[in-house]
Amino acid sequence: MKQQAVRKTPAKAATTRGRPKVRPSALVAADTAEDAETRIYRSVLGGVMGQRLLPGTKLPEAALCELFGVGRTVVQKALQRLAHDHVVELRPNRGAIVAMPTREEVDKLFEARRILETSILPLVAKSATKADFAMLRRQLREEHHAMHSAPQTEWARLASTFHLKLGEMSGNPLLARYLMEIISRCALVVAIFQPPGNATCEHDEHARVVDYLERGKVKEAIAEMDAHLRDLESHIQLVEERTERSLADMLGLG
Repeated sequence: MKQQAVRKTPAKAATTRGRPKVRPSALVAADTAEDAETRIYRSVLGGVMGQRLLPGTKLPEAALCELFGVGRTVVQKALQRLAHDHVVELRPNRGAIVAMPTREEVDKLFEARRILETSILPLVAKSATKADFAMLRRQLREEHHAMHSAPQTEWARLASTFHLKLGEMSGNPLLARYLMEIISRCALVVAIFQPPGNATCEHDEHARVVDYLERGKVKEAIAEMDAHLRDLESHIQLVEERTERSLADMLGLG
């Protein structure tokens, strides 16, 4: 007797290219959580940079959950990012607060920056082209314009950009990366503790550094940069102030 072939219906594929299918709803939830984490990060950072969130201000997880309408996991991830960037301090069993660096920590930070930046200048003088110096001159013109027409936050951005450009012109990617990290930390300290109305960096000092480099006067450029960074540090006032404003107001949500 001839056996009849049995036709098998293939089972539905549960995977796509070897990976489990992810439901669209799960993707939307992941995106939403990531967006909320970024929103919290930017709100806290903006509050700190704008001197609304003062050093030592408590950032309770429960309050942040309520303000942003998210769970603790999202808030904790945002706080961890902020701690990594030295914006907040995570204290075991006591929660997060806006970071309050000590005078010694600030001194060590600026000492490291002076050593790094003055070491970069000879490399810049050696490798910079006419086009590089022309680019720095354009940067200086933008700075000058911002100091007379833009908010202080714009001064800070352009001032930091000038120093980062020098790092890039050194031709050493490692030094440029270290400089980026240290300038980010310095910019945060300056934004929090420098009294309003002071220029984050003095335009004329930047211009003199460029003049010396372009003329091959490396020792003079190093001396100018060292004095420039010491002057920047001297304007920092580590004073812990008190405020009666609500956390929502300090985050710009009030």
